[in-house]
Amino acid sequence: MDIKEIQALIKFISTAGVDEVSIERKDFKLTIKKNPQTGFATMQQPQFIQTEIVQPVKQTPAQIQQAPSPEPKVAEKQEEISISNLKEIKSPMIGTFYRSSSPDKPPFVNVGSEINAGDTVCIIEAMKLFNEIESEIKGKIVKVLVDNATPVEYDQPLFLIDPS
Repeated sequence: MDIKEIQALIKFISTAGVDEVSIERKDFKLTIKKNPQTGFATMQQPQFIQTEIVQPVKQTPAQIQQAPSPEPKVAEKQEEISISNLKEIKSPMIGTFYRSSSPDKPPFVNVGSEINAGDTVCIIEAMKLFNEIESEIKGKIVKVLVDNATPVEYDQPLFLIDPS
């Protein structure tokens, strides 16, 4: 069964008074059910449209033209300045990030840990292989950017390091 046949079944259910269609073939089973509470989408959609229409009417022209305050921009610039001297340790592969060699062992590094080039900072599991990730720079761990036992992508930042 291809996508066109499935779309035809969905169209049939929506136009006919049928609540459920089930098709079973030797290699698969397909069940399409219509929401028994008819009008769910129509009840939600008018509310959404009404909200969108009413909100602009309630706003005055002064509110619409009011510029955002410059405070967030100043905070962003200060944060960029403080982060600009930091280096990142990035993931060299796709896999699962682990901070320690086993659940009962302490993490390789914590925030505030001093590391040297060649020190193991974490493990990334890829296809049942546990790969120790070593630091290429010397410095102090400022922030751990990934939670333990979470998936990571290639070139994703894992740690922020202050090299000074």
